[in-house]
Formats: sequence, structure tokens, C-alpha cells
Amino acid sequence: MTEEWLDILEASDMLAAQIVQSDLVQQYFEAKRAVYGDEQLVQHIEQFLQMKERYEEVQRFGKYHPDYREVMTTVRKQKRALDLNEKIATYRLAETELQGMLDLVGYTLAQAVSTNVAVDSSNPFFETSSCGTGCASGGACNCSAS
Repeated sequence: MTEEWLDILEASDMLAAQIVQSDLVQQYFEAKRAVYGDEQLVQHIEQFLQMKERYEEVQRFGKYHPDYREVMTTVRKQKRALDLNEKIATYRLAETELQGMLDLVGYTLAQAVSTNVAVDSSNPFFETSSCGTGCASGGACNCSAS
């Protein structure tokens, strides 16, 4: 390992430490603690996950499964209840904002190296090739990236 590599690794450690200390990360951890610190909410999440497993089993047979209607209705109601929960909504918002910041950091680093570097991102704004995959193949996938 060269001195240059060690410098890069040290800088990345410093960047990671700054990200962890950021307000967005702190808000994310607070929201996560609020969700998983609420025993009743955790119980609802676990019930939903169990019902989701049943849902996946029923999906294999579709409307011909004897429990299709009951499972579909129950899963939708449970998901809606979780989606409307203020703690879950705050957690998801914090998670989305944090992911946006991490996507931006990754995009910024990639662009500093080359505009052809692929960026795996949940944000389509950061995808630069016309094939939509950020392939950076120079057109090998028949896209117009070049």
C-alpha cells in the first residue's frame, strides 16, 4: 500500500466521521430509536412482517388461494396503519434525506474522478447514461454514453 493510498483512506475515514456526526445522521438515529423503542409499535411491525410472509405465500397461488381476500385485506390495513404512524413517517423521511445526502456524496466523489464513473444511486438525477444504469461502458451496452 502506497503513501497515497494511506492518505486517501485517512481522508475517507475523516469524511465518514463527519457524516456520522452530521445533523441528518443524528436525526436518523433519533427517529430509528423512537420507532424501535416503542414496544407496541415494534409488535405491530412484527405482526405486519408475519402477515407479509403469508401474503407472499398467497401470492404464489393468486386469487385461487382460499385465504386470498382475507390476507390481502389484512396486509393492506396493517401497512396503512404503519404508513400513517407518525414515528414511522418521521423515520422514513429521515432515512430518505440521509440516503439523498449519501447519494450526493457518492456522486460528487465519482464526478471528481471522471464523468464516466458509474454511480449507483436511488436518485435518477445522478444517473448520467441514456440507458439509465450508469453503466459507464462507453456505449458497450448500446446506450449513447461516450
